[in-house]
Amino acid sequence: MPKWSEEMLMDLWMSLLLLWITCVPCVSTTLIIGQSKSIQAGGSAAVASRLGEGQRLLSRAKRGWVWNQMFVLEEFSGPDPILVGRLHTDLDVGGRNIKYVLAGEGAGTIFAINELTGDIHAMKRLDREEKAEYTLTAQVVNADTDEPLEPPSEFIIKVQDINDNPPQFIEGPYRASVPEMSAVGTPVTRVTATDADDPVYGNSAKLVYSILEGQPYFSIDPNSATIKIALHGMDREMREEYLVVIQAKDMGGHMGGLSGTTTVTVTLTDINDNPPKFSKSLYDFVIPEDLPLGTMGGKVKANDRDIGENAKSSYGIIEGDEQGTFEIATDAQTQEGILRLRRPLDYESKRAYTLKVEATNLRLEPSSGPFKDTATVKIVVEDADEPPVFSRPMYLLEVNENAPINTVIGTVTARDPDYTGSPVRYFIDRHTDLERQFNINVDDGKITLAKPLDRETDMWHNITVTATEVRNHSQISRAIVAIRVMDINDNAPEFATEYEAFLCENGNPGQVIQTVSAVDKDDPIQGHYFDYRLVPEMLNNPNFTIKNNPDNSISVLAKHDTFRRQKQEMYFLPIIVTDNGNPPMSSTNTLTIRVCGCSKDGIVQSCNVEAYVLPIGLSMGALIAILACIILLLVIVVLFVTLRRHKNEPLIIKDDEDVRENIIRYDDEGGGEEDTEAFDIATLQNPDGISGYLPRKDIKPDLQFMPRAGQQSGPNGVDVDEFINVRLHEADNDPTAPPYDSIQIYGYEGRGSIAGSLSSLETASSDSDQNYDYLREWGPRFRRLGELYSVGESDRET
Repeated sequence: MPKWSEEMLMDLWMSLLLLWITCVPCVSTTLIIGQSKSIQAGGSAAVASRLGEGQRLLSRAKRGWVWNQMFVLEEFSGPDPILVGRLHTDLDVGGRNIKYVLAGEGAGTIFAINELTGDIHAMKRLDREEKAEYTLTAQVVNADTDEPLEPPSEFIIKVQDINDNPPQFIEGPYRASVPEMSAVGTPVTRVTATDADDPVYGNSAKLVYSILEGQPYFSIDPNSATIKIALHGMDREMREEYLVVIQAKDMGGHMGGLSGTTTVTVTLTDINDNPPKFSKSLYDFVIPEDLPLGTMGGKVKANDRDIGENAKSSYGIIEGDEQGTFEIATDAQTQEGILRLRRPLDYESKRAYTLKVEATNLRLEPSSGPFKDTATVKIVVEDADEPPVFSRPMYLLEVNENAPINTVIGTVTARDPDYTGSPVRYFIDRHTDLERQFNINVDDGKITLAKPLDRETDMWHNITVTATEVRNHSQISRAIVAIRVMDINDNAPEFATEYEAFLCENGNPGQVIQTVSAVDKDDPIQGHYFDYRLVPEMLNNPNFTIKNNPDNSISVLAKHDTFRRQKQEMYFLPIIVTDNGNPPMSSTNTLTIRVCGCSKDGIVQSCNVEAYVLPIGLSMGALIAILACIILLLVIVVLFVTLRRHKNEPLIIKDDEDVRENIIRYDDEGGGEEDTEAFDIATLQNPDGISGYLPRKDIKPDLQFMPRAGQQSGPNGVDVDEFINVRLHEADNDPTAPPYDSIQIYGYEGRGSIAGSLSSLETASSDSDQNYDYLREWGPRFRRLGELYSVGESDRET
């Protein structure tokens, strides 16, 4: 620290010396020039006085300001303002009343001028990095009137730099990478430092770079700051990351310069410089012989010190697997070699394998050869209890249709491939033989018929036969047996369809009535050929004959043209059809021939004999129209009668044997005593009601009776309570009343009643045996109703 202060003090004295050397000649020159100007002014006046009249001395006017460019040191601090420079003008002579005025950047704040002497002082500490120069304007004015005596003049004050800013790495810290095993001098990265000092003045901004940490692995160019490899054979597998500390120093690296540091993290990237290496030279695996194909039998692993793509390897079998029984594949996640089966193992034929496997890097460096390693794999086949093996996976057998039961169709064979050789038993999977048409001998595998077969029903039968070890019933194998039913001539030919021929009455002799063909369900190898002939008793048939056609069919011909429907409407022609099988089969088929009336062009018009007995002029269409009209009239009559009968039926069915109660429910029950609009009390006061009798309007009475006279009351003294009791009694004893209760609504419900509603449901006239005493238990609102119903029951008993 003292050493640095000493260097700073020396730099300060050097700057002051330079400033003094620059300013002293300027001041001296200013004074000398001022004096010369004064002398020149006096000399000129003397010469002018000696000139004659009419003569003038021509001279150039010169500026009165005399100064040079001013400088001030940055970061200068002291108890008094620092003198920057002095301004002087030729007008400042004698006791002339003038003053100096300063304007521009920093005037009055940073810089101040003595109005009398023209001395300029820096009032504040200046920083060149903030502002390198200031432009100001000076002017001489009258001290009393402030009137300008000269035009303003502009000058510059420059701030001189000192080394007060250390270098800085703006982009640091840095990260870089370089391939491992790179040659010495290989560039890694470049760093850059900046210095805020003036790069023109002195060496304050001249930087020199060096490495503080990171040797001997790396070096740096002192001027370009390029970091390079300095050590040969840097291996990533030994060390992957390095931390390098870089220093930048100004003043060209000399003593007293300022410095800054940064860090560079250098990572060595991987190259494929390491071969794969098996963890073991010998691998032993035990694999059961019943291991499914494609299943893993073992794993091998070759380790690679490289990473990423450089560490990936592929595995292969190079020796010991000439039959291609095994394969080895690479697990993309673990980089292991997976040993799998490609072909089944057989303990009885081969019990051990010795394989040589190889691991090879997928990515190779151009400068290096292939990286690989080998290992030996020994595989021992473990014996397993295997299911029986059929001699063939599928059997094709043939049997004639209609063969007798227990006929041997064929034999299937299977054996136990194990060393012990267990006996085998055979069975038919009945899911494939639901009708149980076949049997199999459990010991020797002979398949026999259990039911006769018909080729025309099923030509093929596919069954599954299972073979099971006697010692281990869980070991089962299956084979498919396809049984083809061979054809024999067991079906007689017959007409291809039910033929019905039509013969015109006016047809010509030899006219083809019908072409007949036959079909046969059998399928002979040589194909079908049918022989047609008439039955023996029809050989001399006077009406029809047959003729063979080349396409294995026949044509039926008419022998004459005298066929009439009135004489015979229909003819039956029996024909015998025989096939060419061995033995030949035949059948008799009858052809029906109808005699019809035809047009002149031979088009059939009518084949009914009744058409000739119809009246002349009445066609079939007219007959159908008449019949339709009759049916329509009958429907109208039936509908009319039905409606009439429905209208005459009574609205209420009377049936003495029907003792059930029929209740008609009404939703409208009125509003009680407070409802004065829902019911008009005048209805209870009509004259008919006063007389004690109201005729019923719901039915027409079959029996008229005189009701018992009730108590007569005047129009103004109607006793509603009495009126209701009278009407209730009449309703109970009215023989014309319907056999069911009806609900009637009254506005007045009796004196002193607090019930909400009152009706004649379940009155004494009801045939129900229901007891209404429970109504009294419902409270005072239903007590009156219970008393009324009790009265009704007592009246019925009396």
